Amino acid sequence: MINYMLLSILCLLTLPLAASEFTQLMQKGDVHDRKSETQLALKYYLPAEKLKPNDAELLVKIARQYALSMPDLKGRAAKQAAGESALAYARRAAKANSRLAEAHLAVAIALGKLAPYRSNRENIEASREIKSSAEKATQLDPKNDYAWHILGRWHQALANLGGTKRALAEAIYGKLPAASNEEAIKYFRKAIALKPKRLVHTIELGRTYAMMKRYDEAIPLLKRGLAMPNREKDDRETKARGKKTLDEIS
Repeated sequence: MINYMLLSILCLLTLPLAASEFTQLMQKGDVHDRKSETQLALKYYLPAEKLKPNDAELLVKIARQYALSMPDLKGRAAKQAAGESALAYARRAAKANSRLAEAHLAVAIALGKLAPYRSNRENIEASREIKSSAEKATQLDPKNDYAWHILGRWHQALANLGGTKRALAEAIYGKLPAASNEEAIKYFRKAIALKPKRLVHTIELGRTYAMMKRYDEAIPLLKRGLAMPNREKDDRETKARGKKTLDEIS
């Protein structure tokens, strides 16, 4: 009886210490997350995970670090491994809290980041989950600009499939889901309205017009996006994509 009481007291004393340590680790990780210092952020987020392994918001932050770290890694295998880690953490987050929009969005983002490292069949099959995850995110948080952006990218990608990929998609889906550049434009414009300073929205809107051969509308948007200041870790990658499109149509 005495041993049980002592154990109970020790547990009560330990709980506040663990909570305090978790908070401190999260705060330190957040400082590096805001600076896009992915490896330093993980240095604090991963120990925090051991204290609260089912904290959905933390799992989303870990997924984000792995996804954003991919361009910095050397070698295809390392990049793919980071992408797979991002997807695993994102799925854990969605399972831990199915009402958290960012968790579903993280799943869609991770699947998109993995696209260059997967086969055409895998990517086409993953497109279902990308769309459903992004739709869940917009339903849970209609003001989440990036969730609308992902829906725009989904429509953009499916509407502009080449012949080989289109044939494969039709073999998998039977009939392709409805997708159009017009829908992509609608979602990109919605994302811009919600967060106009996020340059990826403007550049992808411009790229969509370019795919439609509406160059008079595409060129000003691409130039505008390229002139915007970099604010996020993957902005350089986005600008490279935008510049390539601009060079091709100018």
